[in-house]
Amino acid sequence: MRVATLQDGRREGRLIIVTADRSRAVKATAAFTLLEALDSWSTCEPILRAQAIDLVAGLATSFNFNSESVLAPLPRAPQWLDASAFRSHVDIVSRAWQVPSRFSEQYPLMYQGASDDLLPAHGPIYLPDESHEIDLEAEVAVIVDEVPMGISADAALDHIKLIMLANDVSLRAFGPREMQTGFGFLQAKPSTVFSPLAVTPDELGDNWRGGRLHRPVSAYVNGDWIGSPDAAEMHFSFGDLIAHAAKTRRLSAGTIIGSGTVSNFASNVGSTTLVEKRAIEQLQCGAVRTSYLKFGDRVEIDALGEDGASIFGRIDHQILQFAA
Repeated sequence: MRVATLQDGRREGRLIIVTADRSRAVKATAAFTLLEALDSWSTCEPILRAQAIDLVAGLATSFNFNSESVLAPLPRAPQWLDASAFRSHVDIVSRAWQVPSRFSEQYPLMYQGASDDLLPAHGPIYLPDESHEIDLEAEVAVIVDEVPMGISADAALDHIKLIMLANDVSLRAFGPREMQTGFGFLQAKPSTVFSPLAVTPDELGDNWRGGRLHRPVSAYVNGDWIGSPDAAEMHFSFGDLIAHAAKTRRLSAGTIIGSGTVSNFASNVGSTTLVEKRAIEQLQCGAVRTSYLKFGDRVEIDALGEDGASIFGRIDHQILQFAA
């Protein structure tokens, strides 16, 4: 089942169910918003799935789906917890700039980002200054129902209800200073952009196993390919990440957990963030050749199935200057 949130003039939008080919959609009857559905998922899910079956069969009153007419699947969420679960990303960047690696074999790196203003796939995103070193980070993200405190990693997998993609936009100029404070990111992490669709794990078949998406995630800047690493190379699974986040507190339904930048050790798959691309240039060439994003630049992020069709819909947005 694939769901989205239709723009309807309200801040939270309207929950809709979308066909696999993204051609048709129907308004959900079980709940008005996705967060309402997640709060009562065991009750709402069977109703949503019945509507999805009717939609495919042509028995529902449907409408043409347009990915540019939707908000983020959750325009606002109780929490947005983002990890750095790909060891290759941390190792490559650490080696390039000759700084100690922060990666731990035992404990995932994770910070709590802003969840009050989650942005749609077709943006744009407005930012104040190019000198802040604007970067993209292509990620996989999951949405959970309510997760009890102290849950195990294996049990945590049952709480993953939806999967999507994200562009965890980063302002690199602020990162080093904020990391040195020990309090984590604030100014370095503006609003995050999400894919048009959120997809239930069963829709992915064998491409979802072990709490990982087993498909490449591709990133482009101004139409130029920068990388397609396989998301399966997560060191920590989403079960591990959820259990880590819930060690000392329960997680509310609608909490979003991010994988961190999708990255592989293989050099021929490229990168899904410019800071890693720059790090590879530094290691291989002794100098950085790639600049950070400029106003007017276009960022695209996608994950395709074996049939070549987009699984979550394409993130496709511009970086524009904020005018106060």
